[in-house]
Amino acid sequence: MTNNRRQILQLALTGLAAGMPLIGRAQSIENLKIISGFAAGGTVDTLARRLATHLAGPYAKSAIVDTRAGAGGQIAISALKTSVPDGGSLLVTPMSMLGIYPHTYKKLPYDPLTDLTPVSLGVVFDMGFAVGPMVPATVKTVPEFLEWCKANPNNANFGSPAPGSVPHFVGELIGRAGKVDMRHVGFRGSQPAILDLIGGQIAAVSAPVGEFLQHLSGGKVRLLATTGTTRNKFVPGTGTLIEQGMKDMVFGEWFGFYLPGKASADVVAKANAAIRAALADKDVVSGLAAMGLEAKSSSPAELAAILKTDTEKWGPIVKAIGFTAES
Repeated sequence: MTNNRRQILQLALTGLAAGMPLIGRAQSIENLKIISGFAAGGTVDTLARRLATHLAGPYAKSAIVDTRAGAGGQIAISALKTSVPDGGSLLVTPMSMLGIYPHTYKKLPYDPLTDLTPVSLGVVFDMGFAVGPMVPATVKTVPEFLEWCKANPNNANFGSPAPGSVPHFVGELIGRAGKVDMRHVGFRGSQPAILDLIGGQIAAVSAPVGEFLQHLSGGKVRLLATTGTTRNKFVPGTGTLIEQGMKDMVFGEWFGFYLPGKASADVVAKANAAIRAALADKDVVSGLAAMGLEAKSSSPAELAAILKTDTEKWGPIVKAIGFTAES
């Protein structure tokens, strides 16, 4: 037997011993980048870093978070779009950038359906609406905040992590429910908005519930309401918008993981399996819960279906509000 034939036979036997055919085996990934479009310290960043820690080893030899903040998450999505579809680049993004932005931007630098390949859900969560030192401590509910806004129109404002996002529209709908014209201030993520809230530069912030948790004990941030059908398990002492008389004001969101649009089925399957395993880890679940996030994975097909449903849901809401990225 020649040396070449011996090498071929040895490689074939190695493949069989590993429990899979040699041909078509997934290539090992050296370096994984999890691309995030929002500032460090927030909920998107938390999910990205938790997963990076647990994907380093089982999925890739090393894993880092690549923060591309700006343009309401669009820079990060554009970065994934141009990445090699070999599984070495994953995007974690809120639904807003994929399901709402198509209704608010005449032209996006990406197509959510062709430039991205769904992999798995990451987390689900409710929104929260909070006030800071600018608002008197006597204001303890959203209706009371709206009355305060009417009496202080120059300070009737709220911040959100990005214009055209779910938190932005929650704030807009709260204002409309109370017949108050609240000025919206868009930020590059929730934490920069909350820092301005604590500093007294803005009156209120609409953001994922988990973004507020680390700030509540100090007393400078007061959570007035959450947006679920029932009280949020992470802040059970805070009433929902429905409890406070705002009918049909139920809104949640999710963060999902995506690969570039041309990723193969094998690459998607490998990434999905690794993410699902990581999200089932007890340390990951508890770590995300500390940020008000409920770990939840899915199949790629399930994620695609969820995005389709949310895209269709938000179209009429955006139209009714009349918001466009140019407005």
